[in-house]
Amino acid sequence: MQFIKVMDATELPAGKMALVVAGGKEILLANVDGACYAIANKCTHAGGGLSKGSLNGSVVTCPKHGAQFDVKTGKAVGEAKIAFVKMQVKDTASYLVKVEGNEILIGIPED
Repeated sequence: MQFIKVMDATELPAGKMALVVAGGKEILLANVDGACYAIANKCTHAGGGLSKGSLNGSVVTCPKHGAQFDVKTGKAVGEAKIAFVKMQVKDTASYLVKVEGNEILIGIPED
């Protein structure tokens, strides 16, 4: 596994999220109560950018159809909705995060 620096820890205050790129992948980085977590930025329902959604605690809501994911695990915790139709959503990829000094690093599996 390769760890790639994506930003300084001071750039991501608690309760905020950011879109970063590591290993050619778009990743949503979120700070939940001082701990950083990373999941794939692309919603598994219709491909919406999760970084454009909203973060409430550890749950990010996709701006397209409201699918929800736990940023700590990548698990889908809320279905997508179009009008009154609910659709199941698959879990999304999650990545290891470590903070070394003031640097946030994301672990990218090597192919």
